Amino acid sequence: MGIELLHHLALGFQTALSLQNLVYCFVGVVLGTLIGVLPGLGPVPTIAMLLPITYALSPVPALIMLAGIYYGSQYGGSTTSILVNLPGESSSIVTCLDGYQMARNGRAGAALAVSALGSFFAGTCATMVVAGFAPPLSELAFQFGPTEYFSLMVLGLIGAVVLASGSLIKAVAMIILGLLFGLVGIDVNSGVARYSLNITELLDGINLVPLAMGLFAFSEILANLEHTRKREVFTSKVKGLWLNRQEFKESAPAALRGTVVGSLLGVLPGGGAILASFAAYTVEKKVSRTPEKFGKGMIAGVAGPESANNAAAQTSFIPMLTLGIPSNPVMALLIGAMTVHNIQPGPQVMTRNAELFWGLVASMWVGNLMLLVLNLPLIGMWIKLLAVPYRLLYSAILLFCAIGVYTVQNNTVDVLLTIPLGILGYLFLKLGCEPAPLMLGFILGPMMEENLRRAMLLSYGDPSVFITSPLSAGMLLMAAGLLVVVLLPAIRKKREVVFVEGE
Repeated sequence: MGIELLHHLALGFQTALSLQNLVYCFVGVVLGTLIGVLPGLGPVPTIAMLLPITYALSPVPALIMLAGIYYGSQYGGSTTSILVNLPGESSSIVTCLDGYQMARNGRAGAALAVSALGSFFAGTCATMVVAGFAPPLSELAFQFGPTEYFSLMVLGLIGAVVLASGSLIKAVAMIILGLLFGLVGIDVNSGVARYSLNITELLDGINLVPLAMGLFAFSEILANLEHTRKREVFTSKVKGLWLNRQEFKESAPAALRGTVVGSLLGVLPGGGAILASFAAYTVEKKVSRTPEKFGKGMIAGVAGPESANNAAAQTSFIPMLTLGIPSNPVMALLIGAMTVHNIQPGPQVMTRNAELFWGLVASMWVGNLMLLVLNLPLIGMWIKLLAVPYRLLYSAILLFCAIGVYTVQNNTVDVLLTIPLGILGYLFLKLGCEPAPLMLGFILGPMMEENLRRAMLLSYGDPSVFITSPLSAGMLLMAAGLLVVVLLPAIRKKREVVFVEGE
């Protein structure tokens, strides 16, 4: 196994280190960092915006660039969290708590350094996890039929409900709404148009890009326009981008724990970077001898969550590449990108597109190294970006979003769709509903329906087929177990406490 893995990694590095792929990896991580720094634009709207550009590329550089944008944005978000107390990206919210206080105490340099080093360490470990765990999971996935895939998606959606922050009822409602959005268009089996409101352009269904833009980018912009308060940037104090011995001693174990937490939670459906950073912060508070100092500039409170969100960003590729199941909205968009390039995400990727799979894995490590080298020297430039007035930033972002949406299918209906979806996303923000479960429901809905119908056809309409298959029954039992556990009063209170602490 070890020799085979080395052989695969050699193929991956050979692919990732070709000049073209290096250039696209570089472009991805720089754009990702830039987007992470800009408040109100996370990786989801950015990848949605840049998807059309990648259609012209071949699949390997396209995916390498999109993946670079994703983990680049995890890096960039921490810079603004520390210097401006403004999370550029939702998984950086936790970094604000101690990172900004460190900046106020004149230790901005140390906070930025630990965030970059922790992220690089976590990224390196997570890349090894992806390389080690993906092949055996892929082997297992070949035993999946329609029944098993349906049960896996049920488990995925219930996992997303359990792991979404906020109220359970809201998370369930968002998933159901996502499933309903996924039903729009012509039914594959009967050829009947469903919920298309007699709009010809909707017969193909709602496009993923306008949905992501409206719910994530436009709603964020509307919400950010409400903030008028002046932001205090600690630029003068960014010096000494390194850690002293005491800080190193405090942050190293925190980074290690964050990497383990992030690697585990990244694989879970609906988990991803946001949950990982919340969980890592909670873990650090629990193991610390001085939990009362958290929120006042503890370096462990920066190292843990920063390592966790980067590790999770990378291990979330495992279910996407091996099973074709997205664990978060970014992975959903990457599945969209793969299907555009005629690549069916799932266990076949590793056998049919070995170069793509291992090239992507190796590019994660290369990208993380680029980020480490890039991020610290360029901090001055990112800070200058924050000085650009909001009104100019947002009009430019809206313009780019609209162009991005239009170029996907060259139709104006998609652009017009982003308006009601943007208002809907803004309402969700106001009501405290998370749009992430909706995106997962939207992506998994059509796949679930297809597998459910296939399973029922093969079993001549006998629903017991879902219980008689051991793999399927096991996953449905796990889903039921998750629901029971999360409904227990003690767990429910605990869950609310974790998310409230994060906020």
